[in-house]
Amino acid sequence: MRARTERGLRRLVVTGLVALPALAAAPAQADGRLHAHPVLSFTDPRVIESSGLVDAGRLLFTINDSGDGPYVYAVDSRTGVTTAVTTYSRDDVTDVEAIAPGRRGTLWVGDLGDNRGDRDEVDVYRLRPADRTGAVVSTRYRFRYPDGARDAETLLVDPRSGRLLVVSKSVFGGTVYRAPARLDPTGVNRLHPFAGVEGLVTDGAFFPDGKHVVLRTYDSASTYSYPDFALVGTARLPDQDQGEGIAVGSDGRVLLSSEGLHSTVLQVTLPAWMTRPAAVQSAPVPPTPSARPRTADLDPPSTAGDWWRAAAVGAVLLAVGVAGARLPRRPR
Repeated sequence: MRARTERGLRRLVVTGLVALPALAAAPAQADGRLHAHPVLSFTDPRVIESSGLVDAGRLLFTINDSGDGPYVYAVDSRTGVTTAVTTYSRDDVTDVEAIAPGRRGTLWVGDLGDNRGDRDEVDVYRLRPADRTGAVVSTRYRFRYPDGARDAETLLVDPRSGRLLVVSKSVFGGTVYRAPARLDPTGVNRLHPFAGVEGLVTDGAFFPDGKHVVLRTYDSASTYSYPDFALVGTARLPDQDQGEGIAVGSDGRVLLSSEGLHSTVLQVTLPAWMTRPAAVQSAPVPPTPSARPRTADLDPPSTAGDWWRAAAVGAVLLAVGVAGARLPRRPR
């Protein structure tokens, strides 16, 4: 009987210690992922690889991954029905991966994909989407990285200044590149690296305040203060077949898209602490190829509003201490 009691108490101690990280992170669901609810499913069979997303209120805009043409799909945000398809170039595109909202109703589309690392230049298009299916005149800008070819799937446009940012995609973490303040539509615009970010970034968006950016990977979302790109926090995203797109609307709602036929757009609510000022206001150093992959920190910054996390951890520690005190001592 004593041996059985001892084993039970020891199991309680071990279980409590294992549970500490999960309680400290305070997951929204049992598996630690954010809650989500479906907003719509794409009904258009042509939308099979939604790689980027823009939330314009009554309309969502999306683009397909590599293999599609120079098309932007406008989708009713209530029904998922395609209302218009905008053709923005007469030329072929290579690997369209990103779409971002610009100022005054414009869109920016990034032909940025480079899985083989052999593109000397990448292209970004500025356009005003058509109200009906048809072609529009766009402005094409060519960009070149200062440190060789890079694969990228994220294009950001500062809502206050209109400045363009490109975030590279790498297993060692991404690099944020800044475009010139004035873009040249006839020459090559050189990108300049100025910050490093976590994870294998597949898309991103500015928050309406222009002071925060959210970047997503296949599994998580991280927020950064802007313009210093100090990491504020990270949360796990809901399961998706191949989640790549993320959008933030003018009202702050966060939407997620995924590749796949008739895929579903999800809405998630990020914890409040993910849009508070970062605790450390220093620009991260761009990652180097020799850097080790970094694991996203799922714990929020310590704030007064997070007292319940501390209380949960304290309760487990108390239970562990009590259990340890009651463990029978073996005779010497």
